Amino acid sequence: MVNPLWLHTFAVLVEKGNFTRTAETIGITQAAVSQHISRLEAEYGPLFIRRSRQLEITPIGQSLLAYVNDISCAEKRLQQKLTEDDPHTGDISLITPGSIGLTLFPLLLELQASYPKLTIHHRFAPDKEILNAILNNQHEIGIVAFKPTDPSICSSHFTEEPLELVVPAGMQIEDWQDLQRLGFISHPDGEAMATRLLSRKYPGSRSIQEIPCRGFTNQISLILEPVAKGLGFTVLPRYARKAFERQEEISVIECGSQVVDTLWLIHRAEWPLTQRAQKAIKFLRSKI
Repeated sequence: MVNPLWLHTFAVLVEKGNFTRTAETIGITQAAVSQHISRLEAEYGPLFIRRSRQLEITPIGQSLLAYVNDISCAEKRLQQKLTEDDPHTGDISLITPGSIGLTLFPLLLELQASYPKLTIHHRFAPDKEILNAILNNQHEIGIVAFKPTDPSICSSHFTEEPLELVVPAGMQIEDWQDLQRLGFISHPDGEAMATRLLSRKYPGSRSIQEIPCRGFTNQISLILEPVAKGLGFTVLPRYARKAFERQEEISVIECGSQVVDTLWLIHRAEWPLTQRAQKAIKFLRSKI
């Protein structure tokens, strides 16, 4: 790595055009200025054409000066990032499960519409990927369906999310046989969610795997499309159901004792959240 003191001397010499004035500006001897430039020229080649009363910078010198300017700009950008924390400017980086994400994303866009200098980065992912993304500093804040035990993660209660049995609108479901006749619309967490919820409504019933599967999708926003068309039932979290636009085409069947997941907001514990992240969290909590 090039000695930054030499580079500073070089940049001042370009500005002042004179070894004496450069030495006075920096507060070193003229001999030291000459030594710094000699070291750079030994490394890169001639930086100046020396005339009796003038220094003319060479193409190599121009390239080195551009490099020095790039370093200066990078340092200024870094300093700006470290010292400025405007709650209304910058990136809001959030990673969540799909269900709660369907509800949060429009709210984040509403926040961005109020403060156009904010930029929203929102990713849907399973819990394990969310935790890894926070630990690896890929996102500032995340939401998971379990409370992490890793001391590097700070977690706080965000909301509750019950599981729901969703069927086509007007469909009467009295017993396990009605579900078997209708069939199941599955998704990546479908069987696990259905097992947890249906064991409450139909204790002693057989496995969800004995109900015919009428369809599968890994896109959470599409799970209720076949249900709305009467092709089957599904079990999914409430926020995914509430995000479906055509609520009149589906029905939620009461299952007695609820199965409820607690959603936890997480971030790295070693440093504080940015003001814009804090503002976003406060805004989302006010809306949920």
